[in-house]
Amino acid sequence: MQRIVLAEDMHMIRVALAALLDLEPDMEVAAQVGSGSEVLPAVLRTGADTAILDIDMPGMDGIAAAAVLRDRAPGCRTLILTGMARPGTLRRALDAQVAGFLPKDASPEELLGGVRRVGAGRRVIDPELAMAAWEIGDSPLTEREVEVLARVAEGADTTQIAATTSLSVGTVRNYLTTIVNKLGARNRVDALRIARDNGWLA
Repeated sequence: MQRIVLAEDMHMIRVALAALLDLEPDMEVAAQVGSGSEVLPAVLRTGADTAILDIDMPGMDGIAAAAVLRDRAPGCRTLILTGMARPGTLRRALDAQVAGFLPKDASPEELLGGVRRVGAGRRVIDPELAMAAWEIGDSPLTEREVEVLARVAEGADTTQIAATTSLSVGTVRNYLTTIVNKLGARNRVDALRIARDNGWLA
């Protein structure tokens, strides 16, 4: 029997997925949680061998939760479900050593088959997304540039970014210019869109 922890912040979707999984004779939803921070405690409490994680959850997202399971509960394999299948996000998920990565609009048959393959120790990746990730390559941004751009995403201005990153205002401006140039963007807002679309910004 495959014991599953299901993490999804949308209650209706979580209940529907749990009902689908519980109909299968070889699957049991041992726990349902609505946030990434609840995943590890649920896995440790239930002894689940599989965690199905929504990628977008409040606080700790699905990829971060998968990385925690990798380190703290390595016997539990992870399957990420995403509503926005961005190539860079898949690369982040693979870095976290997830066993599966599927779009939320996969058919019930595809989802159940994916869950079984993950439980059997195999890897399941949506083929179209895998090809897109292969073609797009790694992020051209350094960790520091990602940090600066993340502050832009939070709505911080140049002075605020400088204060929170221990950089001078001039250095922050230089970073933002470099980011825009590297991404071939029109401005910092366009750079933010490009980074998000490619999954280079969590």
